[in-house]
Amino acid sequence: MAELATIARPYSEALFQAAAHNLESVSSWLDELALIASDAQLQELDASPASTTQQVLDVICGVVKTPLDDQAKNFLRTVIDNRRLSALPQMAAQFHALKNQRSGVFDAEVYSAFPISDIELKDLLSLLEKRFARKLKLSVVTDASLIGGIRVVVGDEVLDTSVKARLEQMKVALTA
Repeated sequence: MAELATIARPYSEALFQAAAHNLESVSSWLDELALIASDAQLQELDASPASTTQQVLDVICGVVKTPLDDQAKNFLRTVIDNRRLSALPQMAAQFHALKNQRSGVFDAEVYSAFPISDIELKDLLSLLEKRFARKLKLSVVTDASLIGGIRVVVGDEVLDTSVKARLEQMKVALTA
């Protein structure tokens, strides 16, 4: 995973600098390309020595829902030419991190054992923004294995108040 991050960094930084004037537009087509690039059959085609850059580019352009502008096609062609299609999802993730850093908003994943209502989510957002001292954009994932409580991941910071984590702490304390 670290290798893909290292490979993706120069591409995402260059795209971020080139797209400084239209980050939202680039973000939308980059997300779509990242989703397409994560397809196993497409990665096999890209890895095949018999396939050409144009063939892979044509397949992606045929699948993409919105027409790609010249900037998108040039970026995609460069990625395919250098056989970096498998790193495209990581490039998109790093691009979003750069975009969030510029706007001062950070992605936060909230794992909950049960669905969270909009009112609860709004209250949780204000509490988490105070706790992490930054603006957050929440995404909620339901994970029944937590039994109860929540687990919040913001970058490399984790706040785990789930029942599962507390049971693990009790287990460690009792077996020590």
